[in-house]
Amino acid sequence: MDKKPDLSKRVSRPTSLGGAFGNLLRAFGRSASDADLSARWDEIVGADIASQAILVGISKPASRLAPRASRTLTIKSLNPAGALALSYRKDEIIRLVNKYFGYDAVAKITIKK
Repeated sequence: MDKKPDLSKRVSRPTSLGGAFGNLLRAFGRSASDADLSARWDEIVGADIASQAILVGISKPASRLAPRASRTLTIKSLNPAGALALSYRKDEIIRLVNKYFGYDAVAKITIKK
């Protein structure tokens, strides 16, 4: 006989809707979203950077006529000394995030302490 799965126990960590849909869209070859970026932050930038900073958000330009690449990525350093180290790696972080999106999604980074 077929045994029914036990749905009363959680089998994985909770995830945001954006992250869940990001996985689904990725399976169908769709582009990544901002919510998907936050769900996969450590995977995208690597364990080294993810251990020093958390993603706060992506601010979109005020003007609708501004290009998509004028968005700003805001990250928060987990310690004050890490903020300086992260400032030296801004170009690398931008390159990794833009590589993930597949286009120039982010132009600059703001680091909060």
